[in-house]
Amino acid sequence: MNERIRVPEVRLVGPNGEQVGIVSIHDALKLAQEADLDLVEVAATARPPVCKLMDYGKFKYESAMKAREARKNQAHTIIKEIKLRPKIDPHDYETKKGHVVRFLKAGDKVKVTIMFRGREQSRPELGFRLLQRLAEDVQELGFVESQPKQDGRNMIMVIGPHKKKAEAKAEKAAAKAQRGGEELSGVEEESSVQES
Repeated sequence: MNERIRVPEVRLVGPNGEQVGIVSIHDALKLAQEADLDLVEVAATARPPVCKLMDYGKFKYESAMKAREARKNQAHTIIKEIKLRPKIDPHDYETKKGHVVRFLKAGDKVKVTIMFRGREQSRPELGFRLLQRLAEDVQELGFVESQPKQDGRNMIMVIGPHKKKAEAKAEKAAAKAQRGGEELSGVEEESSVQES
């Protein structure tokens, strides 16, 4: 009858990461109150559970800032879409190809859709040849990620860029900085000409 009530214990870690040791939960809460910090359970599955003394609001704020920074540095792949017709004029084809080239240089994927109308649906090989021609024309910038396939009245192919979005952004920034330097040197030359 003289059984002792067991008070739960925790392994306590101090605010600077130092090991305090195994203490009762009441003592840990008392230490947290004295230091004006929060007692946060870090590893619940450990035996005994691990708790840390920390400012929980500050911890949440810092982890949110790290997550935001990680998202900011993350590159989002965007799928751009170009629509063509099987009987496209050569000039229109060049214009659409120019758009595809621009998208691939920016590091975006391109979904090329060929729309068939009426009797054109009985000649899907025309669309297939057009997509193959486009893939060959832009093969130095991208690769065929998804082969052409018929989807109802449309034929779809996806072209992925060789370089990642982040690389394309870095290249664009470097080119812009170089152009800015050239413009600046042009202004200096112009001012030296006016002085003499």
